[in-house]
Amino acid sequence: MSLKSRIETVLFVTARSVTIKEIAEILDEDEPTIEEAMLDLIMDYSSREGALEINDENGYILQVKEDYSDIVEKLCPVELSGAVLKTLTIIALKEPIRQTDLKEMRGASTYEHVSELVKQGFVKRTKDKNGRSFNLHTTPKFQEYFQLQGDTDLLRKMIDTDEHLKEN
Repeated sequence: MSLKSRIETVLFVTARSVTIKEIAEILDEDEPTIEEAMLDLIMDYSSREGALEINDENGYILQVKEDYSDIVEKLCPVELSGAVLKTLTIIALKEPIRQTDLKEMRGASTYEHVSELVKQGFVKRTKDKNGRSFNLHTTPKFQEYFQLQGDTDLLRKMIDTDEHLKEN
């Protein structure tokens, strides 16, 4: 088993940035030896036309090249910021909810949150009957992603009061 293969295993399994020191400790090797093998491994990845690369900005991490991000987005779960997740929670609990009412509860950043949620496919918006606002609804993707099967009672139990949902 080569040292480069062992380093590659560490990068693959950890799925986060790791330092030379951490890798050396995991593999019970000295840091200069790890650093030299890491540089060789980086060169190996950069010289072939594969979809993977080793990023060394904040430690070392094995990742998919940016050129393949569209495929990754289709296959991997979406990460939502806390603020966007709170906005989504309110929509799910009170749907259908008018976007203007949501803005009153969450503030002006709600527009950005809703745009992101629509783009990610978690929320759909339809014009309300007076045409001045949108009604917001969760989508089947929302239910599938959070494994709710159409039941938002679980969300209601997780939220004590609307105070927890207001932006700080």
